[in-house]
Amino acid sequence: MRDSGLDEVAASASDPDRPPCSPPPSTTPLQPPFVAGEDSDDDKVYIVPYRWLWEAWESSSAGTDSSTAGRGILYAASSVSSSYRGAMKLINNFFSSDLVFGLRREDNSKHNEAEAAASGRSYALVRTDMWSRALRWHHESNAAMKAAVNIFSVCEDNEVDTYALNLRISVARETDMMTVKIRNSVENYKRASKIFNIDSEMVHIWDFSGQTTLIFMNERNKVHQNCQRHTDQENLLEIYVYGLIETLICQTEPKKDELTVQQLKRTREMDSDSALLNGYSRCGSLDSLGLTGLENLGNTCFMNSAIQCLAHTPMLVEYFLGDYSKEINSQNPLGMDGELALAFGELLRKLWASGKTPVVPKLFKAKLARFAPQFSGFNQHDSQELLAFLLDGLHEDLNRVKCKRYVEVKDALDRPDEEVADEYWENHLARNNSIIVDICQGQYRSTLVCPICKKISVTFDPFMYLSLPLPSTTMRTMTVTVFSADGSAKPYPHTVTVPKHGKCRDIIDSLAVACSLKDDESLLLAEVYNNRIIRYLDDLSDSISLVRDEDRLSAYRLVKDLNKGPIIVFMHQREIPLVSKLSDDASGSAIQNLFLELTNPFLKSSGDLLDMGKNDQGYCNGEVDDVDTRSPLPECTSAVEVVDVGSCAGSKLLFYITDQKGQAMQSQIEIDEIISSADSQKELYVLVCWSDEIIKRYDAQLLGSLPEVRKSGLLRRQPQETISLYSCLEAFLKEEPLGPEDMWYCPSCKVHQQASKKLDLWRLPEILVIHLKRFPTAASQKNKLETVVDFPIHDLDLSSYVARKNGQDPYIYALFAVSNHYGSMGGGHYTAFVHHAGQNRWFDFDDRSVVPMAEGGVKSSAAYVLFYKKVPAAVPGS
Repeated sequence: MRDSGLDEVAASASDPDRPPCSPPPSTTPLQPPFVAGEDSDDDKVYIVPYRWLWEAWESSSAGTDSSTAGRGILYAASSVSSSYRGAMKLINNFFSSDLVFGLRREDNSKHNEAEAAASGRSYALVRTDMWSRALRWHHESNAAMKAAVNIFSVCEDNEVDTYALNLRISVARETDMMTVKIRNSVENYKRASKIFNIDSEMVHIWDFSGQTTLIFMNERNKVHQNCQRHTDQENLLEIYVYGLIETLICQTEPKKDELTVQQLKRTREMDSDSALLNGYSRCGSLDSLGLTGLENLGNTCFMNSAIQCLAHTPMLVEYFLGDYSKEINSQNPLGMDGELALAFGELLRKLWASGKTPVVPKLFKAKLARFAPQFSGFNQHDSQELLAFLLDGLHEDLNRVKCKRYVEVKDALDRPDEEVADEYWENHLARNNSIIVDICQGQYRSTLVCPICKKISVTFDPFMYLSLPLPSTTMRTMTVTVFSADGSAKPYPHTVTVPKHGKCRDIIDSLAVACSLKDDESLLLAEVYNNRIIRYLDDLSDSISLVRDEDRLSAYRLVKDLNKGPIIVFMHQREIPLVSKLSDDASGSAIQNLFLELTNPFLKSSGDLLDMGKNDQGYCNGEVDDVDTRSPLPECTSAVEVVDVGSCAGSKLLFYITDQKGQAMQSQIEIDEIISSADSQKELYVLVCWSDEIIKRYDAQLLGSLPEVRKSGLLRRQPQETISLYSCLEAFLKEEPLGPEDMWYCPSCKVHQQASKKLDLWRLPEILVIHLKRFPTAASQKNKLETVVDFPIHDLDLSSYVARKNGQDPYIYALFAVSNHYGSMGGGHYTAFVHHAGQNRWFDFDDRSVVPMAEGGVKSSAAYVLFYKKVPAAVPGS
């Protein structure tokens, strides 16, 4: 049945028995200037393709005169004469902010409405209720399900889905001609120019809103009341444009998408990229399709990069250019009411329409912010995180399973892996079945082994993409400065490589090899900060992750035989504390000799050591009564300021018993004094105060600083490392123990155990997305990994990595897109490299810019997410 509401609206705009210029009976004249749509949403005027209304009437029940019911006031657009000609006309059009054209009323009884409906250059002005019905009919004509899309919510959200155009209309006296000027923002001006471009083809507009009739009537009433009419009087009319009309301009044939899909299906055996381009070539140049950039809305390069990669995924493009709306699942509580899929589909169609004008993804960004608040605003985000959300969101919006039944997972019970894997996969498909699952999802085999009872658990889990560690990220380089315990050598920084999630034992073992540690020696690892040791890393089971890149570590070689004596820590004006072990002799002279021995490598000349021993072995014989031994010292350097070193004759050193922080001088150590507390203490802290004359005899640079564990990349450029993609995959599949935070509950032991885990690839998808983990998540690492990954472009062979062996075809993949990130952890810029099958070459998509590039430039340290498509197996004998 025909919706009677449409007939009423159409009849109110055009009544065959009504005089040509009389107003509709339900409206009252408005005094110009007026703006339609200020009072309520019902007064708004929308512009829609006339084809939508005609198709709706044609699809109604037989017996209704659709041409009469659907007739409105018809106008033909034409250019307005200008005083400018030739080059001056072009200059005027370039600098003028107004779009000007004329509308002349025509006799619609002589106009072929069917031909107008088939044309993409015919539009209709309608009220809100008719706009809602027209939009619904448009979706229904494209087989969109009736319950999935709430058309009225789309209309209410017109600030996102529609934009306003302000029309300034003036009426020529005693004619049926009116002049229209459109003045808006630059972006809307460009969009209006697409709709009302009368240079290439005639534009027709049917008015079902009654507004043009009111304008004519009011103008003629004024003429009758006052013959002195102002010719420059303009009437203001605000119309709302559906944001997707521009993408429909090139689609001049009805049901074009269906014809395109049929052609694509006929050419499915060909490369899917070429088939897609051939199917869409009627709307534009074959070589230019799919080469449209995206405007940056403000830090949205991450979004643009991800969208361009997905928008050039062969089977996804074919799907969204077809009749995908019938699969939208608006009832899925895990989905986004189908709105994310609709927004992505419309954006993809714009990118594959003819022309190269960059697309403004404002509608898609608004939908994204609505359903994923983490991407709202204009902060920089991660393109891989957006890809993960989009793939999952599109899957849920397009899930063909309307009611997810509960599936109980059965134990493997020594059944063959093939049987168990198929059972897991069937259970997964019973709840998840969409185009995303069809082309993007694969399957892992996950094996867990309990370290205590050796219980084995095997599960088969789906995956949407592979997140591969870079092998260098499984290891960590750390720089530690090693000191001798007897002053036999200068301190030397050693850089060692240890497991990223290793223990302090790994550092000790690596340092022992690097510094050729003797059998009778041990290493004491410590962290130094602010001239003192703030902690010892003596618990060998502590995690390395507790050490940050900016920390400074020292390791002290100690003799194992001297286990009875305490560790003595010398702190002084210089940054580096010196550590050794004190023998049974805990006298002042022994402490002095040990310190002179430790500082011997820092002397500028060998004779200085003998001079230092003179004059009572360097001790100051002067009185130190003026020193308040109870007052704390802020730093070791303060000791020099507090102690009156000027009272010391010659080159003197002062030694004090102090606390662990070196901020209080508890008592001065005399030369013949025996430190009685040394036997009961594990560590003895001694503060050494130097005179200026003594400091001059030492190499201050050797004592002045320690290197950081890992120098920031901004300060020290690391040599660029190159690894293969296969080694990244092998590191991902390598067996490793679970972390303490990921303990596995063993059903046999009845407790959580730190089991070992092994992953294997079991089932691979048609489209394989590989994420390279360049951004470390550990707080100890703050640098992006700039490792160059050597990934195959044409022949990624994963056959040997797939554990499923049942005569399947080889798993050979070809690269077709890359999402790149340039910059550091704190910020940067995203681009996309895409292979264009129509031109058989690569293109660099950098926001709105799209330029060709050489294939050799695809591989770089910026490669972040790789997109591969499976290569069909060669037919024997072909």
